[in-house]
Amino acid sequence: MDKSITLGEGVDSWNTIIFLYRSALKELGTKVEILNDEFQQVHQYNPIEYVKSRIKTPESIVKKLKRYGHESSIENMVNYVNDIAGIRIVCSFTSDIYKLAEMIGKQNDITVISVKDYIKHPKQSGYKSYHMLVTVPIFLTDRTIDTKVEIQIRTMAMDFWASLEHKIYYKFEGHAPEYISRDLQECSGIVSMLDAKMLQLNEAILEAKAAQEE
Repeated sequence: MDKSITLGEGVDSWNTIIFLYRSALKELGTKVEILNDEFQQVHQYNPIEYVKSRIKTPESIVKKLKRYGHESSIENMVNYVNDIAGIRIVCSFTSDIYKLAEMIGKQNDITVISVKDYIKHPKQSGYKSYHMLVTVPIFLTDRTIDTKVEIQIRTMAMDFWASLEHKIYYKFEGHAPEYISRDLQECSGIVSMLDAKMLQLNEAILEAKAAQEE
């Protein structure tokens, strides 16, 4: 977000910031929907199964700032917490993830700040997803403000695993027993095999269909 913005500590300032993040999610959600429609038009295929978006709660933001060693202020929130606004795109196949990431990155009014590929380089826990941190311009009556949004792109199987991991670690407050962590890592490997097998099956179906049409 543009650091030249004057940020106050009052309720009005908080409401303005949240308005910007919500607006950024709407802008990005529309872009993703159009890209999906374009993909359907060109390839007769929808790569996106579903899309979810969220704004972090004030409690989550404060916890993250404390973890980073920063005081709880709106300015620190804007500067140091990159995932206040988040959108999750869930696809059928791993190949769709990279196609969508490329399509999003080519939008001329979206600026890609950073990319983290946890599919090729999973976290130690076994977590897999493709993350992009981008800025989206929000056009107000008197200025344009670039607002940060974190994009997560993953398959349905990856999303199921991540949802389960979140629930487990929430119950154990981030300190799950070793055997549970080990089983989660094992399940992550199964998810990878499932994604690879489903992609292979889809490609075989497309080849068989193309052969029938010849």
